[in-house]
Amino acid sequence: MKVGFLQFNPEFGKVDENLEKVESIIGNVVCDLLVLPELFSTGYTFKSKAEVIKFGESIPDGKTLKFLKKVATEKKMSIVGGFVERDGKKVYNSSLLYLENSKYFIYRKKHLYRYEKNIFDTAYEPYKFFLIQNGIKVGLLICFDWLFPEAMRQLALSGAQVICHSANLVMDVCQDAMVTRALENRVFVITANRTGMEKRGRFENRFTGMSQIVSPEGRILLRAGEDDEVISVIDINPDDALNKFLNPQNNIFSDRREDIY
Repeated sequence: MKVGFLQFNPEFGKVDENLEKVESIIGNVVCDLLVLPELFSTGYTFKSKAEVIKFGESIPDGKTLKFLKKVATEKKMSIVGGFVERDGKKVYNSSLLYLENSKYFIYRKKHLYRYEKNIFDTAYEPYKFFLIQNGIKVGLLICFDWLFPEAMRQLALSGAQVICHSANLVMDVCQDAMVTRALENRVFVITANRTGMEKRGRFENRFTGMSQIVSPEGRILLRAGEDDEVISVIDINPDDALNKFLNPQNNIFSDRREDIY
């Protein structure tokens, strides 16, 4: 299957313009699974919970969902992207996986970073994979979830083959750490990060770019630059992630010492 990431610099609060920009970058590119950054339609640096609520989108009526539906339907592919989800009085930093057959799935970020804790609600749903075309099992993570190995391990143990990691990374170590995450779970990891800087009031964030795709062997198959606005696609065999043998004697799951940890 063909998988890819889209990396760009969204403008805060300019939802229509950001969606148009993403559509322009996609252009004529076609793939089976495309991953967009965290909060790609709004930008990241919210100053207050009231501002988050203002940009919150209800399912299934939100602008971002309708956009992802349009792309998935027209391109006949699955697409993942982050948005502000409003559910009653609660607002979540969420990721939406939209399939070409009009099915969609929501993942809510479990590990909130810094002042996200003051503006987003905490999510409690368990980690699970979602089935896309051809029966491929896909897991979703958002940005700071990367720091907690239990998150990706749970997805891998459940059977996920490809991890879609929508991000707005500001730490410069995640991309290298994802090599270990992919290797220790023998899964494909697609990190779609954003670029640029956002300064709003007393808050300032510089994003690291370097979106990438990593193989189950821990090899970087594709990596963008820090400032590139780009879509990159590569062929992978998702069945490679079903093989949990590091070598003929070591299976990374059956070798776990659950009796002592």
